[in-house]
Amino acid sequence: MVGYITGAYGLQGWVRIKPYSPDADALLNAKKWWLGKPDVADLQDVEMMQAKNHSGDIVARLVGVIGRDAAEALKGTAVHVRRSHFPPLDDGEFYWIDLIGLAVENLQGEQLGSVVDMMDNGAHPILRIAVPLVAGQEKTAPELLVPFVDQFVKTVDQTAKKITVDWGLDY
Repeated sequence: MVGYITGAYGLQGWVRIKPYSPDADALLNAKKWWLGKPDVADLQDVEMMQAKNHSGDIVARLVGVIGRDAAEALKGTAVHVRRSHFPPLDDGEFYWIDLIGLAVENLQGEQLGSVVDMMDNGAHPILRIAVPLVAGQEKTAPELLVPFVDQFVKTVDQTAKKITVDWGLDY
């Protein structure tokens, strides 16, 4: 998933997409997208006719989406593209989707939880880590928010599905 449709753009059936990454090259270059609502398992394929950057979002014209009402009906729809359309990464760079689900432990070997999401606060990305419930704990466990910067993230081992951070359980 590379973004989601936030609504219509104009009157001709264009849609506005909020990309999950500031680098939206995959959205701009892929000619086929897959669209899906969060509560529906099936994805619908759609041809992308034209796309461009617009105020931090992407606006696009899709085959079969005619008029503002049709575009508005897609609001909340997730947008997927083939991995082959993603731009290549430099060493030490990661796609957010590749970090979700990885286990996180600190330098002391304590298990902090697993990455459930990534956020961007403008300055840098942030790992959202779901902390496992402790036996006897009645409420939901808090989440940890760890800045995804070299100062705190020491290693990312995708093969071992593990991220090592300089972060304490009590932060």
